[in-house]
Amino acid sequence: MSRCSNLVEIYLSHNLLVGKIPSELSSLPKIEVLHLDSNNLTGSIPSSLGNLSCIQKLFLGDNKLDGSIPDSVGSLKNLEELSLAENRLSGTLPSSIFNISSLVAFDVGVNRVQGGIPLDFGFTLPNLLFLSLGFNQITGVIPSSMFNASKLEVFQVTSNNLTGEVPSLEKLQRLTVFRIATNSLGSGGHHDLNFLCSLTNATSLKHLDINNNNFGGLLPGCICNLSITLETLILNSNKIFGSIPAGIGKFINLQTLHMWDNQLSGTISPAIGELQNLVTLALNANRLSGNIPPSIGNLKKLLQLYLFENFLQGSIPSSLGQCQSLTTINLSYNNLSGTIPPQLMDLTSLSVGLDLSRNQLVGSLPTEVGKLINLEILFISRNMLEGEIPSTLGSCIKLEQFKLGGNLFQGPIPLSLSSLRGLRVLELSQNNISGEIPKFLVELQLVQNLNLSYNDLEGVIPTEGVFKNASAISVFGNSKLCGGIPEFQLPICGSEKSKHKRLTIAVKLAAAIISVLVGILLSVSFLFLCWVRKRKDKKKPNSSINSLRHLSYQNLYNATDGFSSANQIGMGSFGSVYKGILDEGKTIIAVKVLNLLHHGASKSFIAECSALRNIRHRNLVKILTVCSGVDYKAEYGLGSEVSINGDVYSYGILLLELMTRKRPSDIMFEGNMNLHNFARTVLPDHVMDIVDSTLLADDEDLTITSNQRQRQARINNIMECLISVVRIGVACSMESPQDRMNMTIVVHELQSIKSILLGPKTVSNKQKGNQMIQTILQVLPVR
Repeated sequence: MSRCSNLVEIYLSHNLLVGKIPSELSSLPKIEVLHLDSNNLTGSIPSSLGNLSCIQKLFLGDNKLDGSIPDSVGSLKNLEELSLAENRLSGTLPSSIFNISSLVAFDVGVNRVQGGIPLDFGFTLPNLLFLSLGFNQITGVIPSSMFNASKLEVFQVTSNNLTGEVPSLEKLQRLTVFRIATNSLGSGGHHDLNFLCSLTNATSLKHLDINNNNFGGLLPGCICNLSITLETLILNSNKIFGSIPAGIGKFINLQTLHMWDNQLSGTISPAIGELQNLVTLALNANRLSGNIPPSIGNLKKLLQLYLFENFLQGSIPSSLGQCQSLTTINLSYNNLSGTIPPQLMDLTSLSVGLDLSRNQLVGSLPTEVGKLINLEILFISRNMLEGEIPSTLGSCIKLEQFKLGGNLFQGPIPLSLSSLRGLRVLELSQNNISGEIPKFLVELQLVQNLNLSYNDLEGVIPTEGVFKNASAISVFGNSKLCGGIPEFQLPICGSEKSKHKRLTIAVKLAAAIISVLVGILLSVSFLFLCWVRKRKDKKKPNSSINSLRHLSYQNLYNATDGFSSANQIGMGSFGSVYKGILDEGKTIIAVKVLNLLHHGASKSFIAECSALRNIRHRNLVKILTVCSGVDYKAEYGLGSEVSINGDVYSYGILLLELMTRKRPSDIMFEGNMNLHNFARTVLPDHVMDIVDSTLLADDEDLTITSNQRQRQARINNIMECLISVVRIGVACSMESPQDRMNMTIVVHELQSIKSILLGPKTVSNKQKGNQMIQTILQVLPVR
């Protein structure tokens, strides 16, 4: 071939060529086009290729070339297109390449190239249309000279180590693709996203990817002024806050919208339903609230819907059943309520997964679930669903993972589940499921995780199939089970033992019933006495209560200059006393701050009030009022009315205090940051960063368990419980009363947490060595 001195073009792409690139190619003086891409070529790029003075197009991509890019490539002054992508190239990116003024396209993506983008590349490459440096180890900044590359259409630097700000792009009117994802761009500051407004001149923009960076600040409204040609908008995994603008509905060509893992708040605008070509909608891991708009049912082409880990509420819109292309729905970790709409079960397109777990859903699992014949994953755990497990589930023959733990399901495990031959995970724990363990579970050969714990199962545990593997199955908390492999440490099955066991259970049941009846009788008597006393009190109007001055926590905080040490005039066993000034200096007061976390503080307060009610002395100050310090809102300080919603709020703050060991009056809470927001911002992935470390450190099971697997499982259970308690605290202390969690649900959730923590042991034995269990039992409300 080296003798073909008049050869102008060589096309050998997409073959099975092996070996090295022959250096003899440099003896072809007239060659203009050389295509060797998509082969199996190895070795380095010969530096002699720099002698091809006439070459215009050099394609060496998609091979196995290694070594560095030779500097001699920079001497190809007629080169227009250079593709070295998808190789194993390393070393520093030669700056000489950026001096080839004729260069139109340069692609070196998916290699191991280092170095930076020359600061003047926007001036030295005036004809550049295409620049792709993605998936390398490029460092430095995106040069501000980029604004001069006015012909640029594609700019891709994804997955590098770039830092700094993104310069103005207002002159890049021909830009169609701008991908800078997965770098370290931005500082988390308020001006990080200013460059987005400069992109409004790019009237042909189709793909905008800025995810996985350090961009912060408010999502600018100018984003709605981007070109209507936009097809991909990916902003996820940054620190962006603010709301999703309603104007986003104008992007009728948008196919992918990723805004997940940010700090976005507000509601999901109904305008989202105008994105008629949308295929993927991912808004998960934000702080979105309000209802899921019914207009979402207009997204007929939607394949994937991710709204999990937000604060969404209300019911699941039945209009979702109109999205007949959906393959995946994940609405978990929200505050959704109501029943599961049967229309969801009409989505036979659901093939990947349906996750509704960690909400407040009620009612039964619709029998129409059997229509989901293509579904592989179904998660509905940690709700308040009830009734029996539908036998129609047996029609979901492609199901691989099924989780419904932490609900109120009852009845037996349906035999129809024997049809689920591909089942790998079956999680039925913490329900009221009864009957014997069905034998078909032994025959499900692919099962890797079977959790039947904390139910009402009875009879013999099999010893074959998955039941031979103690690490793959959990049967704790089923007191009527016996047998099984020795690792389960359950009693041996036998007729006499069974008879004695039934007798023991009967005695315990009778004792429990008697205890409940006595409890009810005492409760009724107590309520009757309270009612009688209340009627007597009504006859004696208490003018002193009405005359109490209404002061908020903020009033007292300001009056004492933030409870400063300079104003502290005394300290006792249960609190401190501060000097305060009200009414612009006209009234001097003493403020006693009780530490209610100190044992006996509340009793001391009640005793002090009882004494001062009956004693008058010139050396005793008059009581003006009392104020709850649960938060700056100090809800009860706003009036004398006591409400259930106020109690729920106070209870939520109490939970957060116990979990974080921080008081609402902590000096770290200022401006919009309070205890509620402090806890809310870390849910769910970073809860362990704020919880009291002693809640995990002094668990008795961790100190006596030598089995590493059991120890890790225990740690995981405790961590899950901590996350759940913090989530409950946040849900109870929402600013709007109607957004707060119902106390019936709170009780159910905390009872489930308590069951997980106690395990198979009795409360009296277990709670002695575990601070967290003591805390949970302490704050568990009475049903």
